[in-house]
Formats: sequence, structure tokens, C-alpha cells
Amino acid sequence: MFGCVKRNIMLRPNQVQDFVNAATKCDFDVDIYYNRYVVDAKSILGVFGLDLSQILTVEYRGYNSDFENYLQKLAIAS
Repeated sequence: MFGCVKRNIMLRPNQVQDFVNAATKCDFDVDIYYNRYVVDAKSILGVFGLDLSQILTVEYRGYNSDFENYLQKLAIAS
């Protein structure tokens, strides 16, 4: 069993569809949040509802190498 992983990312509007597609390929829950607003990272409408000008946190329990590689491209220094 994998522990909870949190990654800070910056996501631009033109990257949302690719992000959601990458999250959808995971067989575990993926959440993305900013402050109190937590949404399912597999929901394109939910992700677009977040303030994309802010640093977002992705939280998940599981491992998918493609998703990890994709998040690495979006990651910011914590």
C-alpha cells in the first residue's frame, strides 16, 4: 500500500485536459486542491473551477509511472 503523496504544481488552462487525461489513467483516487477547495483531479470541470493562477496541490495514494513523470513536468519547488 502506498502512503499519501502530495505534489505542488502550477497548471495553465491549456494544460488542464492533458492533466485530467493523465489522472484518469490512474487506478486510484487523485485529488487536486487550493486552500479549502478540493476536487477530483479526474473531473475537467472541477479542475477548471480552481484558481489556476495559484499553486495547486495534487494528493493521491498509489503509483503510476506515467502520472509521476507528467507531474514532474508541472512540479514547482516546495
